[in-house]
This record gives sequence, structure tokens and C-alpha cells, in this order.
Amino acid sequence: MAETVPSRGLDALGFIEREGSHARVPHVFRPVVAAARDRLLDVFGARLDSAYLYGSIPRGTARVGRSDLDLVAVLRAEPTGADRDAARALGEALDKEFPEIDGAGTLLCSRARVLDERERYDTGWFVACQCTPLLGEDLAEFLPRYRPDSLLARETNGDLARHLPRWRQRIAAADDREEALRPLVRFMSRHLVRTGFTLVMPRWNGWTSDLRDMAAAFAEYYPERAGQLCRAAGSGYEPVGDRTVLRSYVDDLGPWLADEYARVHGVKAPRPEGWE
Repeated sequence: MAETVPSRGLDALGFIEREGSHARVPHVFRPVVAAARDRLLDVFGARLDSAYLYGSIPRGTARVGRSDLDLVAVLRAEPTGADRDAARALGEALDKEFPEIDGAGTLLCSRARVLDERERYDTGWFVACQCTPLLGEDLAEFLPRYRPDSLLARETNGDLARHLPRWRQRIAAADDREEALRPLVRFMSRHLVRTGFTLVMPRWNGWTSDLRDMAAAFAEYYPERAGQLCRAAGSGYEPVGDRTVLRSYVDDLGPWLADEYARVHGVKAPRPEGWE
């Protein structure tokens, strides 16, 4: 009998498969998903072009009381400050009402940005491969299929060096309360693990959104840094508010990763002001 070769998130032709679906949403999370769908319409109305779920809930891996609800709202025009305030209030309301989730957030962008050629291998890829349609027209129909190649690697995470100064500012401005530092640890841990994974993604030839699988793939090619990324993966799921962890990210792992990324894949193409 022929041995089954793992798909590593690719279809039979080698394209990245869309990873989530409504069928995978665990039953316990379906009420919050339904509420989010209705409230997105209430908040944005006719300005809403389409909306999506992403993250652990549509992948079917969410944990009750530990996982957050991740949404994308695509508007017919560029989001305003008022739109961002409304999205923030929506997330806070959902988080307060539904104990099944630990936080809720909504990414905002315009239809034009999703379909812009400059965003084809970043926002466009994200919508087409990592997002599950929730409302409106599925913009993946207007986007290409994607392979785990160097172009995708460069345009998704080839901008880490530009993030690091802002990360240092956020760390300096944060107080030392564990509950204040924990979200920073989770955010930066996840970002670094995903960057480490996409650094090796073309050689590994596949896609995964599981942080520990990402770290394991990275370890195949950079064993000397494997322990750091493995610990970051753990912090991405179970963060502890520790300033020393954050400092290690911006003083050691982050700069090394940014330099190695630029060497291997190059630097992400500049975007218009306000798109960063």
C-alpha cells in the first residue's frame, strides 16, 4: 500500500487550501458567531461589503473561555476613526456578553485594499486563505490561488524590522501589571512565530496556522534558534506578563529574525501611508 503523504495545508495541485469553514465551528461558539454576524450589520449597515471569521474558531481548534473571536469587516470605503471606535466597542460588547470567548476583535479594511494588486500577497492572501466568509460577497473569487513561495513569504512578513521600533515604544509605555503585559506578550509571540514560520515556509512547502507546528517547522532549518521560537509559541497560547520576555523579543530574537528574513526573502514592498 502506498504511503499517504501529508498535505501540509495544500491541495493536490500545491495551492494553499482555505483553512476554516462554518462546519468546523464548535457548537458552543455558534451563538457568538451568529451574534457577531448580526451586530456587524447593525454597526456598519450598507457600508459593509463583506465580513469574515478567522482564527481558531472557524478552524475548530478554539478552547472555551480561552480563545478569542477574530473578525474581518470589509467596508465599501476606507475605514474611518469612527469605524475603528465602533469595531472596538463591538468587540468589547461581545467579550462581555459571551463567557465562551476571551476577547473579540475586528480587523477593518476596504474592498479596494483587499483587491489592490499591491496587497495581493498580503491582505488578499489573508482573506482568500485564512478567512471564512460570514457576510456578503466572498472576495476570494477575485483573487488568485496561492503557493507557499518566497514572494508570499516576503509580502506577508517581510516588514518585521519596521515593526520593532513601535514594539519598543509599546513596551516602554506599558506598566508592569501582569494583565497589562500579557496581551503584548501574546501578540508579539504570535507575530514572531508566524514570521519564523514563513521564513522557512517555501522550503517546508506547506501552510499551517498552529503556532507549535510553525515552531517545529522552523526548528528543522534553524535548530540554534528552535528553543526561542518554541517558547514563543507557548507564550502565544499561554502568555505570562513578563517584561523580560518582551525585551528578549525586541533585543535579540526580533532583530535576528528581521535580518535573516531580509537576507532570504528580501523586504516587503512599501505600502501607501496608512496601510501599515
